[in-house]
Parts: sequence; structure tokens; C-alpha cells
Amino acid sequence: MTAPLVASDDVVLDDDEVAEPEDGVDDVLLPGATFDAHAVLASIDTMAAQRPVAAQIVALTHADDAGAKDLSRLLAADAALTGRVLKLANSAYYGLRGRVSSLQFAVTVVGFATVRSMATVALTSTDQMTLPAEHWTTSTHLALACSTLAPRMGHRAADALCMGLLAQLGAALLHHHDPQGYGELTAAHRSAVDRREAEVERYGVHAVELTAAAMRQWGFPSTMVAPLDQLHDPTSVDGGLLRGAFEVTERLVVKGHRPVPIHRLTCDRVREVDVVPVLTQVRTEAADLRRALEG
Repeated sequence: MTAPLVASDDVVLDDDEVAEPEDGVDDVLLPGATFDAHAVLASIDTMAAQRPVAAQIVALTHADDAGAKDLSRLLAADAALTGRVLKLANSAYYGLRGRVSSLQFAVTVVGFATVRSMATVALTSTDQMTLPAEHWTTSTHLALACSTLAPRMGHRAADALCMGLLAQLGAALLHHHDPQGYGELTAAHRSAVDRREAEVERYGVHAVELTAAAMRQWGFPSTMVAPLDQLHDPTSVDGGLLRGAFEVTERLVVKGHRPVPIHRLTCDRVREVDVVPVLTQVRTEAADLRRALEG
């Protein structure tokens, strides 16, 4: 992913617009890992040949350096990803259903960060990488919950949507690394908190930590990584955004979930009365978002 990015219609993005991946994973990123973290994080890179356009988009680091026109021409070389971007732009989330027919307009509507996040997700959807059970259900609910809660937590809704969409990336990587073991782990631990504890016991790190390490390695902005890094810091408002989003998600998708008071998770930024419309919006839009993302 360090070579010049060449796409359809001779679109070329210069080397200085490409993220330079680290040669290895510094132990500081995942100090407790009991597996080859570099090999796991590199597993998506090895699949780049299957989705070269997606890999090139992931490699881009500066949204301002790639205009909507150039990005749409690059994107057009991947029909499946193009379809997903167009479907997302026409989804209820953006309120433009049926009005976005141009790929360039679709890129403008959803934004560079979202296209890049979708490209990253696309690399986990190859034939070589199976996804955990309920991956899309959790990811779509989490993305919408993050986006809906974002204004109360001091974040941009668009960035929060991307962060929520990518939060399950670490789970996909662990599942690819250890499909049988991780499948058993997720089946036994439905609660996100319990599952993270089981992940730490088995792998030395939990899936959200692995996601954060991957996003740092690929040059995602620190504002998108901070909520992942600070998930377990009860004083962190950034971490509170993701904690609150996990709670909203579990209230909607995990049977028998015992609600945790939302104010405890969000540093008192969100109250129970506030979460009612959030639950309604996420419940209403999740299926539409899932259809767009799955293609």
C-alpha cells in the first residue's frame, strides 16, 4: 500500500498522499498481547490484492488532498464499494433517499472519512476473512448510536458514525486469527463488557484495543481513535461516547440485557430521558444502514 495509487481513468494519487504503514507494531500499542499482533494487524494488508481500490482508499490520510471528483473516479473501479457508497448516500441517515444518482455527489454527501471507513470494512469482507456472528447487526447499531449521541458528547456526528462502524474491526481480526476459539468466546459472552474481559483473558487484549491499534497504524485521526483508547476510563467523555453507544446497542440487540444507567457511562452528558429518542432512531435506521453497508 506504499506504491503510487493508480485507479481507473489514469487517476494517480501521489506518494506523499499515502499513509506510510509502520514496519512493525510497537509493543506500546498492544503491550499485553499474547499473540503475534503484527501478523494479525497485517492480515488485512495481505488481502489488499483482492480489493486493491479499497486498500488504496484506506491508505489515503488527508481528506483535503483528494477531491470528490478524483476520489469518485478511484472508487468507481470497485463496483461493490461504489454500490455501497451510493446506497448509503441514499439511506434514511442522510435524508436524501432516491436523490443521489452521481457517485461524485454521493462521495460529497457521505464525506471522505466515511468512504475511507467503508473501504476499511470492505477489506474485512473478503472471501479470506469470515466475520463473527451478528457482526453487521452490532456494527450498524453501534455506528448509529455513536452518531446520534455525538452532539451531546462533543463529537461530530460524521466522525462518530465512522468510529462506531470501525469499532468492531478488532473483533473481525480476532475471529480471523482464531475462528473456532473466538466463535466459542462470543457465543458464551453476549455482553460487550463480559466479552472484552474474556478477550483479555484469552488474547491479552480486547477487540476494541486491537481496533485502536489498527486505526493508529493506518493513520486515522486521533479524534476518532480517542474514544476507543479511553473506553475503560470512567472519567473520559470521549470514552463515554463509545460506552454509551455500546449500551444503546445492547439494549436493542442483546436479549435479556440489564440496562446500565446511561449517565454513569457518559459522564452525566446523557440521561435516561435523552436516550429514549436515541433508541427509537437507531432502531428505525439500523436495517437501512445494514443494507447499504452489506451491499
